[in-house]
Amino acid sequence: MKTSSNSMRELTLRGIILGTLITLVFTASNVYLGLKVGMTFASSIPAAVISMAVLRMFKDSSILENNIVQTQASAAGCISSIIFVMPAMVMIGYWNDFPFWQTFLICAAGGTLGVIFTIPLRYAMVVKSNLPYPEGVAAAVILKTANKKTSDGESQAKSGVKLLALGAGLSSIFTFCTSGLRVLFDGFTLTGKVGAAVFSLGTGYSFALLGAGLLIGIGGGFSLLVGTILCWGVGVPVLTSILPNPDALAVEDFSSMIWATKLRFAGAGCIAISALWTLIVLVKPIVKGLLDSMELAKEAKSGQIDSRNTDLSFKQMIIYTVISILIICGVFYKFTTNIDIPALWSWSFIILGTLLAVLIGFLLAASCGYMAGLIGSSSSPISGITIISVVVISLCYLVLSGVQGMFNIEGGREFVTAFTLFTATVVNATACISNDNLQDLKTGQLVGASPKHQQVALIIGTIIGAFVIAPVLELLYNSYGFPGAMPRANMDPSLALNAPQATLMASIAKGIFNHHLEWTYIIIGLILGAFLIVLNLFIKKITKNKMFIAPLAVGLGIYLPSSVNVVIIIGAIASYFIVRRIKHKFTDKEEQKNRLISLDSRNNLMAAGLIVGESLMGVLMAFVLTASISTGGSDAPLAIDLGLDATVISVISFVIFFGGLIYVLHKIASGSSK
Repeated sequence: MKTSSNSMRELTLRGIILGTLITLVFTASNVYLGLKVGMTFASSIPAAVISMAVLRMFKDSSILENNIVQTQASAAGCISSIIFVMPAMVMIGYWNDFPFWQTFLICAAGGTLGVIFTIPLRYAMVVKSNLPYPEGVAAAVILKTANKKTSDGESQAKSGVKLLALGAGLSSIFTFCTSGLRVLFDGFTLTGKVGAAVFSLGTGYSFALLGAGLLIGIGGGFSLLVGTILCWGVGVPVLTSILPNPDALAVEDFSSMIWATKLRFAGAGCIAISALWTLIVLVKPIVKGLLDSMELAKEAKSGQIDSRNTDLSFKQMIIYTVISILIICGVFYKFTTNIDIPALWSWSFIILGTLLAVLIGFLLAASCGYMAGLIGSSSSPISGITIISVVVISLCYLVLSGVQGMFNIEGGREFVTAFTLFTATVVNATACISNDNLQDLKTGQLVGASPKHQQVALIIGTIIGAFVIAPVLELLYNSYGFPGAMPRANMDPSLALNAPQATLMASIAKGIFNHHLEWTYIIIGLILGAFLIVLNLFIKKITKNKMFIAPLAVGLGIYLPSSVNVVIIIGAIASYFIVRRIKHKFTDKEEQKNRLISLDSRNNLMAAGLIVGESLMGVLMAFVLTASISTGGSDAPLAIDLGLDATVISVISFVIFFGGLIYVLHKIASGSSK
């Protein structure tokens, strides 16, 4: 297709094919990363760079075609967020695997609703808004500079691909040595006692986590550090000194148990109240945005504004919405056939579940769209918002189950718990795609793209990404397992993928229906989060918004294991010092601005490469492991025993990882300071 205003190609078959390939790769990468460390990365910028490098081989390619490719591929960074909930289905023992069609349809239908729900917000939140849209603007800058040359005459696109490949190569090789050959360690933990108090702190050797740290910046990194100190420097020592150790666990295991069963719920409470506060703050602008969008839509229809700059038609929106809702109803119906209950009971769950999925999905779509514009897709608190949705859905089903007497029949409580998580999966798919949609539309606005073509591309990307979710989840589950859910006997629990959000969702849902949720620590987290919200408002006021503390990131610092937090914090601090170096080296404001834009681009590309390399190697190792086990082989088929002492291996691993860190920082900084 071509735009109506010029002859530049936009929505093309070759672009869709390229976007599909990128989507498949980045979705698999994000699923692995999300399960391992609890976060995903925005794929727009690396997708844009790859698209430019490939399509520049065609003489008639254009910036608009590249934009469509990155729009489609950006769905990978979003629909993969479904792993924040869906693995909980096997953790509670309701599923033994991930049924392909149920998983695919629920992801595709929920994601499509996420695209449709944010369309009415485009005029107010993109066209007429002053929201920064950090990732959307960055992607537009990269697209616009595709044909510019670096200092050595190389095109920006080619230079970007090299940086992406460098990061991917480095992290994949290191991951192969740790999880494949197992000749290096992937981290270490220091544990000690002062009296009865246990102090423990671990760090991983993960280039993917390092890349995540480079992306979140010093503000998020500092807040994560505060949460880590509160958890492992205060909470764990205090609780280990006053609580008994009835099973006589080793000190390291005791501290881990205290964190997993007590403090992690405090982190969840802090995350939940932070996300809720964000929603409250956004109520007024969201309502205003909806009203403005409806008014501007009328102006577009009457010809008062550029009619070319239009979205999918109202008729198309209704068709997509109805189809998605019917699919959700059908999948819910299939789900209810797992239990023998009266038809009236089944249909009450189907109808209520569909209403909750659509209504909560719409509210969260608007909220996430606004938050993405304000702080970026990667920083938007999807997991915190999903926690709120799980609690709301659980309470609604608790009332319905009480009326029907569901808990009095065999398997009733397990069914309601699973159906809660399944409904939350739809909400999560809707929210995560809406979190990305407006960001992409901002990029399109800056490069002159057609919104409706972008919306079609994003729906295509959502459907393509949904195809990958179930097979990759199945592969990773059977290869590594999840906490408390190991598909085979004698699997190594240390290799299990953390799936932190899914673990929490399962605990909350089971706790509500079984009446044994750790409310004490959740309430402590709620109080802490409320205090941090007030503190953040005070800090921003006295510093005139120059400094802040992110309550949600503090909650994550408590909720995530220290082995994850420490590496992310290192990456964030390293990124900060690179920025300071640029600012000190270039005093001219315009030159400084250009250098920082270049630095931001290189930083994002290197970070994306580090994440993709480790994630893809993790998926590849899962294939190797599955093939070995299925043929009766070892669960470590590539492992090599070098006969070295563990201390020696630990030192070598430390030196190699931090040597790689220094090399990464040098490559990021060198291209931005020439």
